[in-house]
Amino acid sequence: MARIYPICSSSGGNATFIGTRGHGILIDAGCSFRSLKNSLDLIETPLSGIEALFITHEHIDHIKGLLQFTKHTKIPVFASPGTIVQLRTAVREPIPEDVRIYDIVHDVYQSADFEVSAFHTPHDTPESIGYTVKYAGKKLAVCTDLGKVTSEVEKNLLGCEALLLESNYDPAMLAKNLNYPADLKRRIAGDKGHLSNNAAAEFCGRLIESGATKIILGHLSRENNTPATAEKCTADYLRSRGMHRDRDYILEIAPVMTQGRYIVV
Repeated sequence: MARIYPICSSSGGNATFIGTRGHGILIDAGCSFRSLKNSLDLIETPLSGIEALFITHEHIDHIKGLLQFTKHTKIPVFASPGTIVQLRTAVREPIPEDVRIYDIVHDVYQSADFEVSAFHTPHDTPESIGYTVKYAGKKLAVCTDLGKVTSEVEKNLLGCEALLLESNYDPAMLAKNLNYPADLKRRIAGDKGHLSNNAAAEFCGRLIESGATKIILGHLSRENNTPATAEKCTADYLRSRGMHRDRDYILEIAPVMTQGRYIVV
C-alpha cells in the first residue's frame, strides 16, 4: 500500500516520502538532516529504509539537508544534468566530486519496487524537474516550482492516481504584499516562477478527469498564501465543475512541517 508523506512543504523547505512503512524513496531534502531523520521516525522508517533520494532543483528550500545527507548515508542521489552542475559549483554548500549524483533525466530509475521518471518544469533554474513514481501498481507524482503547466508537465501528470502539486500563491495576496519588490512579484508570477492557487485549481480539474483521486496541495508560500485560501480556491473550483470532495476526490494541504499525516493510495 503506497503512501505519500510530506515531510516539509513551503517556500522555506520541501521534502516528500513515497513508499510504505519502513521502505521508500525521498524527493528533495529541503529541511535539515536531523529533521528528515526525526520525521521519518514518525512513520517508523529508518534512513536505511530509504533506497534513493531524488532532487528537483538546487534552490536551498529543496537541498538544505543534502550535504549532510551525503555525508551520513550511502543512499544514491539523482538529479537532472543541469542541477548536478549547480550542486557542484553554485550552491552555498557544494556537493564534493567524490559523491556521485546520477542523471535521472536520461535514465529512468528502476528497482524491485519503484520506477521513477523525470519531466522538466518551467522554473528559474538551469534544469528543474518533477517526478512520476510507479509503485505498488499506482502512478504517483510530485510537481512543484513551475510557473505554468506546460504540455510536458500535463503529459506526465495526467493519469496519476495521486500527487503532490504546487499551489504557491494567492494573486491578490501577492499583489498587496508590501514587503516584496515589483521584480520579485513578477518573478513569482512569471512563466518560470510558481503556480498560483487559481492555476493549480484549474489543473486539478483536468487531473481528476484523467483519474486522479488524491491530491495534496504543497509548496504554499508563507507570505502570499494560507492553507485555508489554497484549499478553498481548489475546492470551490472543483465544486463548480460538479466534482464532489470526499466522493470524487480527496484533497489535503501539506503542512509546513510534518504532523505525521500521510495519504494512503
